[in-house]
Amino acid sequence: MELILKETISTLGQEGTIVNVKPGYGRNYLLPQGKAVLANAQNKTMLARNLATIKAKLELERQQAENLSKKLAGITITIAQLSGSDSRLFGSVTSADIHQKLAEMDIVLDKKQIVLADPIKNLGEYQVTIKAGFQLTTDITVKIVPTVEKA
Repeated sequence: MELILKETISTLGQEGTIVNVKPGYGRNYLLPQGKAVLANAQNKTMLARNLATIKAKLELERQQAENLSKKLAGITITIAQLSGSDSRLFGSVTSADIHQKLAEMDIVLDKKQIVLADPIKNLGEYQVTIKAGFQLTTDITVKIVPTVEKA
């Protein structure tokens, strides 16, 4: 099934791209969600007319992704957690915790952009990858330290 993407989908392509997908995926997901339209003659003509607008929008999104990547480069965040004597955490640090800490630093991004395979369960320093967009990724350092108990 040949479709024209109305928005960028990371697994398929960018907005305005003509893609071939399995009929079920197109019919049951992309078309009802408004993420794509059929690639017929009328829609291809419409795509040709809107190509300049789409390119300008994609360029703006690419610049925003580059700016976010530059802003995140070299950032170190520190998260204090309760831990036992063997450096294991009571609980774990997840992408939600990292997202919250970045939000406190006025860095706005979606939790899905934080690539964390497994929750962090030990004290230490970890490299966490952030997807800035347009295949741009940036690593940040996350330090997990024990909380200091008040006497």
